[in-house]
Amino acid sequence: MTMHPPTYSLALEDFQRARRKAAMEQLLARFSGRSTDLLSYEELRQQLRVVNQAPRGLQEIPLDKIVGSVGRYKDFTRTFLPRQDNIEQRWAKVKTAVHDLTGVPPIEVYQIGDAYFVIDGNHRVSVAREMGLPTISAYVTEVKTRVPLAADDDPEEIICKARYAEFLEQTDLDKIRPEANLLMTFCGQYRLILDHIGVHRHYLGLEQQRFIPEEEAIASWYDHVYLPVINIVREQGILRYFPGRTEADMYVLLAEYRAELARALGWEVSPETAVSQLAKEKRSPIQALLEAVVPAELGSGPPPGVWRAELVNKRPSGRLFDDILIPMGAHPADWRALDVGIGIAQLGQSRLLGLHVVDEEHSPEDALPVEVIRAEFEQRCAAAGVQGQFAAEWGSVAAKIVQRSVYADGIVLPVNHPPETVSDRYTSGLQFILRHCPRPILTAPPGEVRPLAHALLAYGGGQTPADEALFVATYLAAHYQIRLSVVSVGDNIQTNRALAQVRNYLRQAEVTAEFFAAEGDVVEVLQATAVTAQADFLIIGGFAYSPLRTLLRGSVANRMLLTCDKPLLICR
Repeated sequence: MTMHPPTYSLALEDFQRARRKAAMEQLLARFSGRSTDLLSYEELRQQLRVVNQAPRGLQEIPLDKIVGSVGRYKDFTRTFLPRQDNIEQRWAKVKTAVHDLTGVPPIEVYQIGDAYFVIDGNHRVSVAREMGLPTISAYVTEVKTRVPLAADDDPEEIICKARYAEFLEQTDLDKIRPEANLLMTFCGQYRLILDHIGVHRHYLGLEQQRFIPEEEAIASWYDHVYLPVINIVREQGILRYFPGRTEADMYVLLAEYRAELARALGWEVSPETAVSQLAKEKRSPIQALLEAVVPAELGSGPPPGVWRAELVNKRPSGRLFDDILIPMGAHPADWRALDVGIGIAQLGQSRLLGLHVVDEEHSPEDALPVEVIRAEFEQRCAAAGVQGQFAAEWGSVAAKIVQRSVYADGIVLPVNHPPETVSDRYTSGLQFILRHCPRPILTAPPGEVRPLAHALLAYGGGQTPADEALFVATYLAAHYQIRLSVVSVGDNIQTNRALAQVRNYLRQAEVTAEFFAAEGDVVEVLQATAVTAQADFLIIGGFAYSPLRTLLRGSVANRMLLTCDKPLLICR
């Protein structure tokens, strides 16, 4: 009969208490859905793709970082509580040895990331955890894997890391671009990324007329497709709206979101626009409430400068007008907007987004066939060597133009003279567009379409819309080689101050201009100066006052729309 010290019976009681804790832990896990299983080292070693391993000597390691075992992972829970009755004696002997200070040797572990797996010493770990010890002595062998493991990873996270390791095994992206991190929680979507790489490789080969090696294609996709999207995600801070998701998750999410937008709009949407719109969908409840209770006609519209802040400053191309919206009606005169847009697109390599809206007050059967308009649009774009995409909708013309404008960088709008009375202006579709559209609007008035080679900027200073107009005018002069004139209306002090601001701004951009200053009625001075300077179009700021004040008292923009026969570029 084996004789045991008195502390052995106490150790047996401790074991039974630990077994009851294990049973309760497993019962609670069934309700929570969280696994209490120890991790199998061998399974993880295969899933995470071992690169190499090296001994790291004797160390004190945290007990709560030991998450798995090489061979005894079915005998203990994740917190190393005993799950099997048949290990009772072995467990009690270890506990007795510790209690009686007879000593136990260090355990042996593998380390992957900051997680440890027991090679030898599972019972010692269980006893140490039961005693509440913080650390244990261990001989550590560090195992390098393609994807590191964290001690608190749950089974789903481990599956995702295994899928990522498989992706790295297929692509060697971690060797081609060591800084890359494409770990996803959408771990079933690596096939989509592989498809994107394949498509990129195909078109890269067509573009360069040669065979593209796989490694070169992967590097090119990462540098020129993936990374630009991720830079936009970082700059716009959109990850804060998606807690728990990764940058690679956002790449996949944006790819799907862009595809949905393309199906809904009939246009392709740039990554910058997709990120901006996705962020807007997370707007505050207060903003949504305000939009619900304030009449659309009296809404203030987007703040000045929103367009530039959202898109232009974050665009890899650096171009101001990548996409231009061209609303087109069935009337032949409305096609002048397309002619104006083609001229701009040829200057700046822009894409034209044609939009035909069948008015909701008329049945679709009464309208010209959409395909007739589509064919004409595509024929004119092709003849001019300009890229164009066409879409058609049914509903309120003004509302649809405003809704679609957020997917463009500017609008060319065919206009006849707007209503003159206050009541008519209140219900005017043109006023609704001008007030609510967050993008610069270039009007195409009746008459012959002429090249836009000389701009007259109206600048008063002191208001954000005027500064936006100055920014746009400077860009056009610097990048499109458009001749620029500037006029300021007011007394000598006002005009001198305003023109000094413009001169300083233009000097920094290395842009030259001709300057005019005058007193009198603003609209009359602008029109007279446009004739004197022989300007082809005018650049002005948008509405600086509230909608109600603008409707009752009028604005320079409205008066210019009523009387000016030249195109107006209206900037918010």
